[in-house]
Amino acid sequence: MDIRSSLDGLKSLLGVTQPATTAPQARSSATAGSGAAASDRATLSSAGSEVALTAADSDVRTDKVTSVQAALAAGTYDVPASAVASKMVDAMLGGSR
Repeated sequence: MDIRSSLDGLKSLLGVTQPATTAPQARSSATAGSGAAASDRATLSSAGSEVALTAADSDVRTDKVTSVQAALAAGTYDVPASAVASKMVDAMLGGSR
């Protein structure tokens, strides 16, 4: 599974825009010659902070989210199949209720 494409899909669903990226800075000769540790790099995605910022600006009903999370954790959350089917058909037809 390619996590980068999954994050890009999540960003597009949430409407998160990608900030302008800057070119990576060139290494200095001192760090380039210091061995294997200098060649180790970690790239951290900003997707988490972008999602958090987007969620903070939305009209998410945190009380509802908390109750659904608790029901999911307890294994008691139940959604009628007809409701799922109805929402899927609405989404495919581009309509909303």
